[in-house]
Order: sequence, then C-alpha cells, then structure tokens
Amino acid sequence: MLPSRLLSGGPRTVFGGTGCWTWVRPGRLPPHAPPRPLSASCVDLAKHQDPPGKKLLSEKKLKRHFVDHRRVLIRGGHGGDGVSCFHSEPRKEFGGPDGGDGGDGGHVILRGTSDQQVKSLSSVLSRYQGLHGQAGGRKNCSGRGGAVLYVQVPVGTLVKEGSEVVADLSRPGAQYIAALGGAGGKGNRFFLANDNRAPVTCTPGQPGQERILFLELKTVADAGMVGLPNAGKSSLLRAISNARPAVAPYPFTTLKPHVGIVRYEDHQQIAVADIPGIVRGAHRSRGLGSSFLRHIERCRCLLFVVDLSEPEPWTQLEDLKWELEKHEAGLSQRPHVVVANKIDLPEARAAVAQLRARLGPGAITLSAATGENVEALLMRLRELHGQHVA
Repeated sequence: MLPSRLLSGGPRTVFGGTGCWTWVRPGRLPPHAPPRPLSASCVDLAKHQDPPGKKLLSEKKLKRHFVDHRRVLIRGGHGGDGVSCFHSEPRKEFGGPDGGDGGDGGHVILRGTSDQQVKSLSSVLSRYQGLHGQAGGRKNCSGRGGAVLYVQVPVGTLVKEGSEVVADLSRPGAQYIAALGGAGGKGNRFFLANDNRAPVTCTPGQPGQERILFLELKTVADAGMVGLPNAGKSSLLRAISNARPAVAPYPFTTLKPHVGIVRYEDHQQIAVADIPGIVRGAHRSRGLGSSFLRHIERCRCLLFVVDLSEPEPWTQLEDLKWELEKHEAGLSQRPHVVVANKIDLPEARAAVAQLRARLGPGAITLSAATGENVEALLMRLRELHGQHVA
C-alpha cells in the first residue's frame, strides 16, 4: 500500500530495494498518453544491474576446458631488510647495536596431487609470487620468513625450463622447488666486532629467484586405449570401469583423456585411459594429434580399438601404429592387444573371419554396447599388466 502522503500529491518517484518507479496520481494523464520516462538516477541504476546468476567467463573455462600445457612465470619472495639501530634505556647509555636480521623470502614449490578436483592444468595460474619476508626489528628481533607457497598440479606433470626437463612429478606428493626465496638482509648487530663496536651498516633483503617454466601434463595410466574417432573407446571404458565419459554417435566426442579404474574380484586395480581419437597425420599436429599422443607415452600397455563395422578394419591398426611410431620411436612396440569393437552389428560380425586371417587369433572381438565377450578383454588386460609388473 502506498503512503498516504503520495495519494494527494502529483507524480512522485519511489525508490525501493530492487530499483525505482514513478507513481502518477490517477486522472493526471489521458488514457493513451505515453508513459512518463524514468529519472536519470533510475536509468543509471537499471543500467548497472547485472543479470542474476551470471558467472565470470574465467570460471566457466576452468570447468569446461581441459588444459594439458601451461607457461608459468614464478618469482620467489623477497627477503626482508636488516635494521640499523642501537639499544637505549635508562642508566645504559651505550647499549650497543641491536638491529635484527630480515626474514628470508618464501619458496614456490610445485607439488603433485592425485586429488580428483585437480585433473588438468586449468587451475594453474600464469603467474605466482612467493611471500615476502619481514624486516628486522629492535632488540635483536629477526623478521618473520615468508611461508612456502605450494602450487598443486596433477600427477604426471612434466616441468620444463626451455627445452630441458627439470622435474617429473609422476607420483602423488612429489615436489619441485620452482623458485627460491631471497635471503634476508643483515642488521647492524651482525657487523659487531672488536674493532667496530658501533656499526651502522645493514644490508637489504635479496630478491627472490625468477623463472619461466613450462608445465606439460601426461596422463598416468597402466593401459591406454588408442583408436580412430568413433571407434567406441568411450563406450568400452564405460563397460569395463567406473569412468563415465560422454558417448555420442559422432566423431570427436571425447576431447580430453579419461581415466577409469578396472576392479577385479581379488581387489586388484588397473587404470585404463581413454585417449581422444587419433586421425591420420596426428604426428604432424593434424586434428590436435600431438596434444593427444603425449598422453600415451606413460601407458605401460596399449589397447588398439578398431571399428569392425568399417571396410577393411585391419588398416586402422596399421595407421595407428604408424602415427605412434612417428611420434616416438618404439611406442607402437609396447605390449598391446587388438580389440575389434561393434561385433553386435551384422556387417561387423561378417568381417570377423577376415580380421582373424589378417591379424591372427590374438585379436579380441567384442561389443561395448551389449557387453558381449568383454570378459575376454578383462582377462587379457590382467595378463599384460602382470607381465609388466613381473
């Protein structure tokens, strides 16, 4: 209800908690008169109101995009300055120097973590500054040193300085000192000597170390599934593990590696990675192939997934091995098994005889959609893992 003082006057502008509006006494304007424009203050208030629930663009990128390489500028903390002062109190006229030393600057340390919230380098900033040390004080009080700044990176991160590899954080808890903090300065108490009983010299703190590092993520898994786009790798990973990658009937559904854990009855666990589709010419960075191929380097064994419903499916295996060999010599020779997927389709079942004639009886034919013959793959995967451990 409007206040009684507004009912007897002319048009008034009322300001509320969510904005402002103009009230016009009935009968003052003709029925078809244009609406009265808002005042300038109301227009400015409406202009600066943001739509509710809107998120920053950077926050969206952190959740949607998978980042496997990052350039980072890292600076250690500056050391605190030393102090030059002399002790003074009643009946002690010449108390001597008592300036304390400055605290050391804090280091910046990269630490590998297996936390599920840190799966890529998207949360790593492009610049880090270590904490500075405090200056010294009177009465020989030293300044507080800067605390160590830890930067969490996913396990499998490779640290490079230029073209040189300086660290490999391939296990949880692995650490690397990326930038050292500067040393704290010395107070005049430090320079007290027999031949200099009243030194006034003090030194400033040293600047921290500054480095430009390149972080490169390589997925850590026991086995990696390699195949052309739309070969059914994501469906197969969903069938044998607890991972839930996106599945759709079009190529390049998977745009980032997914790692699933295969659990056996005796509590043995094997990590399997779903590598995004490799196209012909991937070693020349066609189709972002170089970004995907680097995630295969840490896999101990490989699962070559071919689409059995395509004409001449054995040529897919030849193309995949060619791309792996061009990316890194000997990569295609690692222990592997050929998995022919989509046997539930009629044209795929008709090509089984030709596939075995070309590749031998070791190829496993299965259907990730229906689960047919998936147990054979699980047993073969366990054998490959056991051979590597032995």
